[in-house]
This record gives sequence, C-alpha cells and structure tokens, in this order.
Amino acid sequence: MTDNSYLKDLILLRNDPSKVPAVMDAALRGEVDAQYALGLIYAEGRGVPLDLAQAHYWLSQAIAQGDRDAELLRNIVGSQMTDEEYEAAKRLRSGPGLRLVGPE
Repeated sequence: MTDNSYLKDLILLRNDPSKVPAVMDAALRGEVDAQYALGLIYAEGRGVPLDLAQAHYWLSQAIAQGDRDAELLRNIVGSQMTDEEYEAAKRLRSGPGLRLVGPE
C-alpha cells in the first residue's frame, strides 16, 4: 500500500462502517497495512462486531509479512482472548473454509 490511508482513516470507522469492505478487500489482496488495520478494526469493533479471533488472524497475516507492530498488537489481543477465541483464530489460520465476517 502506498498511502497508508487505511491507518489514517481508522477513526472514521466508528461512524462509517461502509469503509470496512475496502480495507477487507485490500487485506485479502495481501496488503500488509490493510491486514494490520483489519486486525485493529476487529480488536476494537470499529465498524464491525468486536471479534478477537478475526483480529488475531489478520494480525498474524501482517506478521507473516514482517510487520513488527502487528506482533505487538497481536500479543495484546492474545492476552485478552478466551481459550475458545484462540481456538477459533487457529482454525481461521489453518482452514481454507475461512469465512470473513463483515459489517452488520
């Protein structure tokens, strides 16, 4: 990603969940900043229901591309997860049946 607008626009997601699909599309294309942003979006419930398993998954994707900030945030998210949420995150990472939950 060239302009980091995903990170700059996160504040808007509290009031405008219509921005989430664009971030999700970019994350699915492998854009590391969008993956980090999507992890933060799910961790804080910005424009989507709070979902720590999804947050952990997207942060893991960013970490796989070398994003050190994502690793710090994933550690924080991980410390807040229940065992069930962690197991759900593991299933997301391992399964081709990934089902993304977008805005409601």
